[in-house]
Amino acid sequence: MKKIKTPDYQIFLGDAAEALDKWLKKNQYASHFALIDEQAYRLHKKRIDDWCKKHKIKALQISVNEKLKSIRTCEKIWTWLMAEGADRHSLLLNIGGGIIGDMGGFAAATYKRGMAFIQMPTTLLAQVDASIGGKLAVNFKSIKNNVGVFRNPETIIIDTAFLKTLSDRELTSGFAEVIKHALIVDKKLWKKLNKIENLRAVNWDKLLPQAVAVKNEIVKIDPYEKKERKSLNFGHTIGHALESIFMKTKNPLLHGEAIAVGMICEAFLSHESGFISKNELTAITAFISRFYTKRKITTSQIKKVSQLVKHDKKNKGKKVNYTFLRGIGDFKINQSATTPSLEGSIYYYLNC
Repeated sequence: MKKIKTPDYQIFLGDAAEALDKWLKKNQYASHFALIDEQAYRLHKKRIDDWCKKHKIKALQISVNEKLKSIRTCEKIWTWLMAEGADRHSLLLNIGGGIIGDMGGFAAATYKRGMAFIQMPTTLLAQVDASIGGKLAVNFKSIKNNVGVFRNPETIIIDTAFLKTLSDRELTSGFAEVIKHALIVDKKLWKKLNKIENLRAVNWDKLLPQAVAVKNEIVKIDPYEKKERKSLNFGHTIGHALESIFMKTKNPLLHGEAIAVGMICEAFLSHESGFISKNELTAITAFISRFYTKRKITTSQIKKVSQLVKHDKKNKGKKVNYTFLRGIGDFKINQSATTPSLEGSIYYYLNC
């Protein structure tokens, strides 16, 4: 069992049952509850049932997608907690991907002014990024993560065995955040990633701790996203806008798929601003394109991106706030781009 310490909690990497046993023996709660992604439950039913029986955990299974990541779903969670007698001394275990972690954490952080919660991420995206750092939110008025809070979990339990049951698409989606971590601060990790041809052949027990450590170190320095933590938004300004737009279509983008597009676009803006070379832009574009199928983006959707980025939560006043690359393995926060440049970056993606 590997442990990564943060100032406020520990991250356990290893067998989930062992980590949960140790934590609940060491820490006493009035009662135990679990919010579980229905798909994760179907894939890991016996394991989860065993945990619930052993630790007397009352569980609620819910179906999740970005459209259901809302205040309305939180109301269902709060209503269930109330009906089952949960109080502020109880514990909520969130088992699932980034949506479960975000929404379950938000529901716990606001229920009776805050009950304890544990994140047990079951997707690569959640394990490497979404579960770490205490950012919790739901979507509101079609804006991604528009309402939320900062609140740390009691602990995070990361078990790579969950990754074996992910679809190829889900695994690839999560890989986008691993790429992002390499591009913003870890050139050695970038070189290691460039050797990967097949994500199914990756030894995640070895690679994941390195990627997790990147985010953990940044969050340690800047827990409330005032300076350095903004680097983690690379690819997300444009990516979140695209994710919101495609959410309303018959073929929505997964979060990592949207961020992959956003990284290519924001790498282009980094080059246009003189921060990275043409060769670096080409290398980034080629590597990301190796794993992600190009998506069609219409002219009207490009115009919508220009409007949606104005509502990004990172903005200050009327200034759209980007994170650019200052070379592979380095970043530049608090950057801006004109609307023509933004639209040009999307046309670059479509034609690269």
